[in-house]
Amino acid sequence: MTRWTGLLTVMALGASVVSCDSAQPPAKVTRARVKRTGPATMEVIPVEGQLPYCLLFTTSEKGVIRQLTLTREKRSIRCDANKPIADTRFRVPVQEGKVRVYVFFSDEPVPAGWVAQQLYELRDRERITAMDLRLPGRISVETLEFTPEKGPREATGVAVASDGGAAPDAGARALSAKSASH
Repeated sequence: MTRWTGLLTVMALGASVVSCDSAQPPAKVTRARVKRTGPATMEVIPVEGQLPYCLLFTTSEKGVIRQLTLTREKRSIRCDANKPIADTRFRVPVQEGKVRVYVFFSDEPVPAGWVAQQLYELRDRERITAMDLRLPGRISVETLEFTPEKGPREATGVAVASDGGAAPDAGARALSAKSASH
């Protein structure tokens, strides 16, 4: 009787392995997309259903890490679905090559410095997930890519107000992504 029980157990496990192998992996969830607005400029646009706050960073092939959403409070900003983050086009320096664009979504404002430090610590990883981060609340991460091309330089960026919108003098002050990150 024990042999039959063991045989049935092995057969059941074998059948479950076959069914797992034939199952399709879950589809990748898209949280944001990059929209090219010029040869070396982009907008990053969250899709519907994302957490309400976000931080935007890039890491270049040359190893340069830039924070693109920088506020006076040094916290994540409101990010509305189907609208460019910070209502801004960001310029990526051509000489730094292709960049990975990291969008960190959260359910509450998080300190940008914590994210920047952890991104620096994880810079050699091929992939970064929300599980890699030590942050409060719910977090999700979208990783995108953008390759800048040579072309005429465009005016980009705006100062970001504490509520995540453009600052009142944003029309008069155009900042590059490099200026906004330092």
